[in-house]
Amino acid sequence: MAFSVNTNSGAMAALQSLNATNKSMETVQSRITTGLNVASTKDDSAKYTVAQTLRGDLGKLGAVTTSLNNAKSVTDVAVAGAEQVSDLINQMKSKALEASDEGLDVESRTAISKDLITLKKQINTVIDGSDFNGTNLLKGGAATTATDGKVSALQSIEGDTLSVANQGFTDLAEDAFGASADDATITALAGTDSAVAAEAASDLGDTLDVFFDAVKSSLSELGAGSRQIEGQLSFNSNLNDVITTGIGNLVDADLAKESANLQALQVQQQLGVQALSIANQAPQTLLSLFR
Repeated sequence: MAFSVNTNSGAMAALQSLNATNKSMETVQSRITTGLNVASTKDDSAKYTVAQTLRGDLGKLGAVTTSLNNAKSVTDVAVAGAEQVSDLINQMKSKALEASDEGLDVESRTAISKDLITLKKQINTVIDGSDFNGTNLLKGGAATTATDGKVSALQSIEGDTLSVANQGFTDLAEDAFGASADDATITALAGTDSAVAAEAASDLGDTLDVFFDAVKSSLSELGAGSRQIEGQLSFNSNLNDVITTGIGNLVDADLAKESANLQALQVQQQLGVQALSIANQAPQTLLSLFR
């Protein structure tokens, strides 16, 4: 091989090798810093685009979960209200049955009617108060049940929805014992005519039975809706974990492996620097030829 001071091929080869080592070190250090094997489309376009699609699905799944959580809260409030109404109706039924005894005196009937009016007010208060974020599944009537007043939620990222209908307790309560401002159905129990008062109490008991049967049906529907929402939330949580794991499998770096690579590259870098230093000193040997 010819000796030349213009071209140092050994130094150029050593420099190329050192540059390659430095570039590899930059890549490894980036992976260690970000924790990602594929942090950009420049690293791996196929994996990056798939990961981005999955990240978009995660964002959509978050919106679905938020919608389901809101629907669950609305439904759970309605369930609590319906259960309370059911308990109060049972108390009213017991009072109505007690008042149907023709042997009661007027004073006793009056006391019972006052208790019934109090229970009626409690039921109306529970119905009106079973509200979450502006949605009440108990308050309303047939028109409300058919048109609005229900709660809907996203069920999947495809846009599917689930809903729980309004139960129309306002109309059911009015049919059972009259409007909130009208206590005539109950005060009739306090009449001086024992037979008429007992008949009124019996009629009230019958309407309360109808109301109670409707509440039982509503409790079943609300319970089924709540379980469906909870089941979907559980599935979405599992799906979120699976997608997150899938993204990790695509783009996450193996830090143990990258740590080992970094150690090897550091040694290669040191050797490359030494090789370049030796190659740079080669032209100086030509000086000995001119001494």
